[in-house]
Amino acid sequence: MSRTVRDILRSKGGQIFSIDADATVFEALEVLARENVGALMVMKDDRLVGMLSERDYARKVILKGLSSPKTPVREIMTEAVCYARPEHTVEECMALITEKRCRHLPVFDGDQLAGLISIGDLVKASIAEKEFIINQLENYIKAG
Repeated sequence: MSRTVRDILRSKGGQIFSIDADATVFEALEVLARENVGALMVMKDDRLVGMLSERDYARKVILKGLSSPKTPVREIMTEAVCYARPEHTVEECMALITEKRCRHLPVFDGDQLAGLISIGDLVKASIAEKEFIINQLENYIKAG
């Protein structure tokens, strides 16, 4: 049986780090560094309006010569955010991340933001599942 996003959130927790769309990029970088995360959910009036990642910063601020203390998050955030549902499998999410070339997936349970998973979370879950299967097969062979 394949692990689901719900399983990942149970083990890692559903903590969500966010920033207001009107905050500065510099303020967002402070949150990224303080929380040691690679992406923030961008919120406006308790509604997800985008995502800001280290990749957005590198490509849309540094390379374009913008000023982090002066540029609002809304100007560089990714607006078209791919997302997952708790019932999605690790394999489905890996396929989505590969197809859309993203590294983070917000998780929505209904219309409620329930958490955030990263490509690292998916790889870790995939490896753990494969190790479990290998151990089961080794035990079966030894018993047989």
